[in-house]
Amino acid sequence: MIKYLPVLARGAGMTVQLTILAIILGTGMGLVIALGEISQNRAISGSARFYTWLIRGTPLLLQLFTIYYGLPQLGLTLSPFAAAVAGLSLNSAAYVAEIIRGAIQSIDRGQMEAARSLGMSYLQAMRRIILPQAYRRLIPPMGNEFIALLKDSSLVATISMVDLMRTAQQMYATTFRPVEIFAAAGCLYLVLTTFFTVTFGRLEKRLSVYQ
Repeated sequence: MIKYLPVLARGAGMTVQLTILAIILGTGMGLVIALGEISQNRAISGSARFYTWLIRGTPLLLQLFTIYYGLPQLGLTLSPFAAAVAGLSLNSAAYVAEIIRGAIQSIDRGQMEAARSLGMSYLQAMRRIILPQAYRRLIPPMGNEFIALLKDSSLVATISMVDLMRTAQQMYATTFRPVEIFAAAGCLYLVLTTFFTVTFGRLEKRLSVYQ
């Protein structure tokens, strides 16, 4: 197992890179979708809810296949890396949107009413009053989403993206030693998930001091 770890570690680096990019992009899109879901405009809220319903109701693997194999028929061809980032980001956005929506709606409505009574616009009240209070409540579920996305990123191996899982598959195809290779890959996944679980746990504990 030990001799396979250096090669697998390079694939693990790509897995972490994909996950971080996807969670950053997914959080940005998720915030927009969450604000859309709680919008008073029915067209906007309906569109946002439809997106979360569609993405959360279909498998990530199907979404990756649609982006990587389906879009070329429409004239848009993406590299495996671009398709992987797009698929993971779009999928994460739907789950992050629900996390953010729940955090925003957990803040007392009087906070928004007070901000509006002071002359703030809706967006100003969100940016200055609501979101600064809500972000501390986002850490635990966002940590869970990050860990889930880290593990789900193994599916990008099916579209030829060379991540940790794809590297393990390629090594198995040349060495025919599945036990050692996949055990080593599993150990690396455990190391990654444990590291980020501890990191988010410490961040949550640190922020809770200021609540």
